[in-house]
Amino acid sequence: MSDTPAHKPVTLARELALRLLTDMVRIRRFEEACAQRYGEGKIRGFLHLYIGEEAVAVGAIHALTPRDAVVATYREHGHALARGITANAIMAEMYGKHTGCSRGRGGSMHLFDAATRFYGGNAIVGGGLPLATGLALAEKLKQNQIVTSCFFGEGAVAEGAFHESLNLAALWKLPVVFFCENNLYAMGTALERSESQTDLCAKAAAYKVPALRADGMDVVAVHEAARSACEHVRENSGPYFVEFQTYRYRAHSMFDAELYRDKAEVDEWKKRGPIHNLTNRLKAQGWLTEDAFLAIDAAAQREVDAAMAHAEQSPWEPLSTLTQDVYAAP
Repeated sequence: MSDTPAHKPVTLARELALRLLTDMVRIRRFEEACAQRYGEGKIRGFLHLYIGEEAVAVGAIHALTPRDAVVATYREHGHALARGITANAIMAEMYGKHTGCSRGRGGSMHLFDAATRFYGGNAIVGGGLPLATGLALAEKLKQNQIVTSCFFGEGAVAEGAFHESLNLAALWKLPVVFFCENNLYAMGTALERSESQTDLCAKAAAYKVPALRADGMDVVAVHEAARSACEHVRENSGPYFVEFQTYRYRAHSMFDAELYRDKAEVDEWKKRGPIHNLTNRLKAQGWLTEDAFLAIDAAAQREVDAAMAHAEQSPWEPLSTLTQDVYAAP
């Protein structure tokens, strides 16, 4: 665990830093609401919360342009919010309602929005890696200056799709940036218990993919690392790998008994929480007051409350559309 960023100056522009803070607070309030609604039976199926990891999605996605593509994992609510999908559309999808971003057919793990170039939400571990590689190939063939970003956990590094994707991306010099969210536990297995080589950047280097490691609990460090990676991809038309060292505060999913780690470890990581550490740094620089922070938090809560009300009032998919987009051989 690296040192806390609590006393480091914020090197970003004040407006951007406040935007990053606002989005992290929005994600935190949204995820807390999802946990509540899951307990009430309003959200069903699997639910993977992003609490603790907010800095990764927010810092990295704000380094992208609107034309760039985003491929995420089943723990993607935070990425979707940071990318610009509305809280209403996401929450309705969580409920399985027809007004959801996937018309209620995807649920928590399959958020999708073509307008923001958000291509999932993928339930399969490592499943987004070949999709991102294919998207990047398409953009290269069209000679577009567009970056495809792919988020995945360190557990995906053990999948064949990871190695195949990095190998092809390097061979074909594809404009894709691989963002690895290393939260140390692939479901319930610690990294050192499943991987003989725990240096994830070394795995990328094996395919001659340039790589760097960043503090995933520090949104400023995340943003700077992601921006550097994206600039490299645009200039060199080749892939880049970034490992963000982060930590989820909640269990892997709502079904997880969380018997694989000590509470003391979780508490220690909470001291480096991305929201309160950025808040403290902004206050120290005179860029934020407590009243201003409370106003950001209140606005986020109002947005989430409105999203829950929208989901409650939204209709279910009509029976007449159940066969839409379903294909079968004659």
